[in-house]
Amino acid sequence: MDSSITAAVRAMRAGVLLAMLGVLFGFSMGGLFGAFEDRLKGSLAADADAVLATTYGGDSAKAQAVVDKSWAYFKRAHMHGGGIGAAALAVMLILAAAGAHRRLSAAVALALGIGSIGYPVFWLLAGIRAPGMGGTGAAKESLEWLAVPSSGALLVGLVLAIAATAAALFSRTGTRD
Repeated sequence: MDSSITAAVRAMRAGVLLAMLGVLFGFSMGGLFGAFEDRLKGSLAADADAVLATTYGGDSAKAQAVVDKSWAYFKRAHMHGGGIGAAALAVMLILAAAGAHRRLSAAVALALGIGSIGYPVFWLLAGIRAPGMGGTGAAKESLEWLAVPSSGALLVGLVLAIAATAAALFSRTGTRD
């Protein structure tokens, strides 16, 4: 790596590390699925069974539907962690290679990094909470404080990254036209 790219990546270090943690989170979830899938699913079912009479009115089919959806949320957390984290890292490298403004790049990287870890954790927590709350809607609503800022950080970070990259790539500074 040339020193200007290294310096640019260093300026984005907080976001880079958060995005890498997002990838680690996603990969770790996959490992946990491989090692403990039955135990994880059993725990979700036990949480639903604990409130079967009160929350589900004794309707085991309704409880099972929430458990199944919760498991889908676990898988969503796994996929979002690896995918968003990797995409965020790619965007950061593009910013560094394009020579985008360092302070803006650092802010963008931080936003992407926060979203890379926050958004997958939201899906995991929603999956954990849902069986005991009687539904995924209630679980997601209870975690709005995490979902909205982390997904917002991802969107704002990406829009700013596109703008910063375009500005850096199409700037006439340093060209010989």
